[in-house]
Amino acid sequence: MSDLTITKTRLFEGVWEGVITREDGGDSPPEIEATHLQKPLDGVEVIARPEEKLWVLRVPIPPHVIADGVQTFLINDRATGETIGNFALMSGDALSYDIRAEVTLLREELDLLKRAFRRHCLETA
Repeated sequence: MSDLTITKTRLFEGVWEGVITREDGGDSPPEIEATHLQKPLDGVEVIARPEEKLWVLRVPIPPHVIADGVQTFLINDRATGETIGNFALMSGDALSYDIRAEVTLLREELDLLKRAFRRHCLETA
């Protein structure tokens, strides 16, 4: 089991950023790999911040992987092969359809509750 912990800090200008800490407090930099659909991403950076006992992880998101729907990225510890984190991008028409379908379903349920409440109020008055 990996002793690394990742905390997301931001997604800015196409680069996902996070902070890596090590539970055992070791100073050796972690070997990190980020993948999308089991393919490693290029340009992954691990920047040491020894005064804070952490590392900054920067994962550039290649434009060719951005598409409709949900795209999931895994962050792995190369030393153990374990997945220690992940993030996802959601975009496009497929996503908007899902949200519209959910809103429509919620509206139908709300209308059903309103009719039942009004019927209850009429019956008890």
